[in-house]
Amino acid sequence: MSTQTPVQQPAARRSFGKWFATTGWRHLIGVALCIYAAFPLLYVLSASLNPNGTLLSSNGLFTQLGLQSYVDLFRNEQRPFAAWFGNTLLIGLTTAAASVFLGALAAYSFSRMRFTGRRFGLVSLLVVQIFPQLLAVVAIFILLTSLGDVYPALGIDNKIALIMVYLGGALGVNTYLMYGFFNTIPVEIDEAAKIDGAGHARIFFTMILRLVAPILAVVGLLSFISSTSDFVIASVVLVSPENQTLAVGLYSYVSEEFTSNWSVFAAGAVLAALPVMVLFLFLQKYIVGGLTAGAGK
Repeated sequence: MSTQTPVQQPAARRSFGKWFATTGWRHLIGVALCIYAAFPLLYVLSASLNPNGTLLSSNGLFTQLGLQSYVDLFRNEQRPFAAWFGNTLLIGLTTAAASVFLGALAAYSFSRMRFTGRRFGLVSLLVVQIFPQLLAVVAIFILLTSLGDVYPALGIDNKIALIMVYLGGALGVNTYLMYGFFNTIPVEIDEAAKIDGAGHARIFFTMILRLVAPILAVVGLLSFISSTSDFVIASVVLVSPENQTLAVGLYSYVSEEFTSNWSVFAAGAVLAALPVMVLFLFLQKYIVGGLTAGAGK
């Protein structure tokens, strides 16, 4: 007795109107958003490769190509771009690392310990963040001027002083952000470790930090971006050209009325974006993979 295999009928193709009504419009919006986000980046990159030095001549993307702007960026002795780049990395990485470490310590204390003034401290952190740090620029200048007479390392035109200002402004919001994530970690993990004789320090450094890796990566990235892109506070604290950051130093290329060089400014902006991009790509695997790794443990 022979058996016949049923022949599969080809699936009916959907019409263009039905495809567009179900999923096609989403692709159209996605392409439009990608173009909208990529155009400013391509425009700045095209301006950095344009030797004419003006933005108006860069309307035609990549019509003129040259690396003279990048060469001029490093040859200008009055505007030491290499020093600006190093200062930005030093201030940004130090601020990010210190913000993560101090914020994690404070968040663990608020989440796991019970002490007098705990609730008041949490509310105070939230209330303080209502007032932006920009409002305290005058007070910061006066404070650093007075401190510089006693401790020169904490005075005006010192990178350590700027790092301290950044830590004071970001520690509150970072602590509150980490506090919510620390509360998602089961307390039973701490109790089991305490039965085995572990103290708070061992629990924090060997167990909790691994479980909260995603929020540590997010806080570190946000702290790095905010400190490297700041202009107002950095321009007040850092005065001499060799101590300035990229945001403050590059502004000098376009601040003068008759000698603005937008091509060199665009070249500096392209190079200034590289550390943020590299750090984001490096931390992306911790942000995405840390969620599942922490849940598995």
